[in-house]
Amino acid sequence: MTLRREVIGNVSELNARDQPIIHVMWHNQILAAPYLWRKMYPRRECVVLTSASKDGVVLASAVKVFKLGAVHGSSSRRGAAAIVALRRASKNGKDLVFTPDGPRGPRYQLQPGVIKIAQTTGLPIVPMRIDYLSCWTLKTWDRFRIPKPFSKVRIILEEPITVPRRLHDEEFEKERLRLEKCLLQDITDCEEKYGSDH
Repeated sequence: MTLRREVIGNVSELNARDQPIIHVMWHNQILAAPYLWRKMYPRRECVVLTSASKDGVVLASAVKVFKLGAVHGSSSRRGAAAIVALRRASKNGKDLVFTPDGPRGPRYQLQPGVIKIAQTTGLPIVPMRIDYLSCWTLKTWDRFRIPKPFSKVRIILEEPITVPRRLHDEEFEKERLRLEKCLLQDITDCEEKYGSDH
């Protein structure tokens, strides 16, 4: 609650959309995301894809505080059930939120699930980058970031990306790389640039 926010992107236009939206962000940026989401989108409903693990249960409990829902599943566990639940949520008008390099990485490598969901639902993808300008970085696989109290956080919302429903393998990979490249723009690696106490 002490964070100073700067939002870059057309939040008012996104808020005005009747159609659900898919938001994607990297796994190490998610700590303040539920709070920031509720500030940006006070009336939009969403569900977050979490892993089918104990960590996923903890995350689901955390987002529930901010009145956000959760769907459990990943590429390795409960994948098919998660896709069904996500499609159902979108049909009920809820936005979908993904961390496409989670739950186990590799860091900053976009897994194909979000592209598949965009294909099957026809929903636009909004890449969302959260940059904590002063943060601690944990020694985890994703270099998880914890923003320092009273620091500034910059949220960058890119223009929506629409994925065609029919794609050949090469076209699918091109779409995956396009989204990955968009999320990698202006990445500030706290641990590489400033050390673990950035």
